Amino acid sequence: MGSASAASFGLGVVAGALGYTAVRRRDRAAPTAEPDGWAPILESLQTAVIQLDADDGIAHANQVAENLGVIREHRLEPADLRMVVAQVRGTGQPRTGELELPESTIAVRVHVSPLPADRILIELIDISELHRVERVRRDFVANVSHELKTPVGALQLLTEALADAVDDPQAAARFTARIQHESARMARLVSELLELSRLQGAEPLPRFEPVPVERIITEAIDRGRTAATAKDIELVREGETGVTVSGSESQLATAVGNLIGNAIAYSPQDTTVTIRVGEARGWAKISVIDEGIGIAPDDIDRIFERFYRADPARSRATGGTGLGLAIVKHIAGNHAGRVEVSSMPGNGSVFTLLLPSVAVPAQETAPDVDEMVLSR
Repeated sequence: MGSASAASFGLGVVAGALGYTAVRRRDRAAPTAEPDGWAPILESLQTAVIQLDADDGIAHANQVAENLGVIREHRLEPADLRMVVAQVRGTGQPRTGELELPESTIAVRVHVSPLPADRILIELIDISELHRVERVRRDFVANVSHELKTPVGALQLLTEALADAVDDPQAAARFTARIQHESARMARLVSELLELSRLQGAEPLPRFEPVPVERIITEAIDRGRTAATAKDIELVREGETGVTVSGSESQLATAVGNLIGNAIAYSPQDTTVTIRVGEARGWAKISVIDEGIGIAPDDIDRIFERFYRADPARSRATGGTGLGLAIVKHIAGNHAGRVEVSSMPGNGSVFTLLLPSVAVPAQETAPDVDEMVLSR
């Protein structure tokens, strides 16, 4: 039985019990002589339950209902909810629907049903998370469709152009190179989508083992060396040696490689990307420092979202998918760490991956990264 079904079942039992209690109280000469034994049960529910008296006053409301903010001065606050109550009183039939609470982002599923003695039972289930997940799903599908549409459309045009260039070897070679570029971009997008889905899913994490940070950085630099050479960017390693973390070497190399690749993509030619290693209070810090275009303050909070690009045109020109930093974030989270960023527009960026070293329990909180100043 799912959570919504279980909640409905539990509330149905409560509704019947409250109806029985209301009848008993109506028939008693002194209705307050017997304490309401259902109050502890109502308080134990994870859903909001409100019982109204014949005058629409609050006869009982559990703490969940109080926390939702639908009660003010012993009366129902949302006008839409009061309207539903009036409809139930007029028809004598229960009603179910969804409402968005005013002055909040909370969405609730509402069930209003009549009880004996002119009482009303209101049940509210917070479905805000369901709505959020649905929005994320819609956005994800829209983003994937958009990202695939561009290379697919380009491939279609390029293959047509290639067919028309059979007598022009130079043009054919040029179109072939573009086809290879767009194909590689689409393959990279699909690969990163699969990687991100695996990181976010229920698939068991790989076995964690002690991994020297130096080995992670060596592999990550090897992955980015071709792109760096093409832009005459020097990759420099500095900082402490002998630092070891616990985790998946392949995932961590992917995370650091994505940070290095991002730094190369957004740095001008003839600059330096520095990979600095440090250790503080048992936590390893791997910082990737570039001399690139930097990130605007309004974009910093969003750069780890899937498909978000601070500069969409530039990102597509460099072949970026908008998934690299999202992958870094999830890899860090899977290793009980996190990734932080410090940046100023026009003054480069510092991305720091914080990971617990083998000597520190993974459940401890990672320390804040000291503010890093880029020397130019």
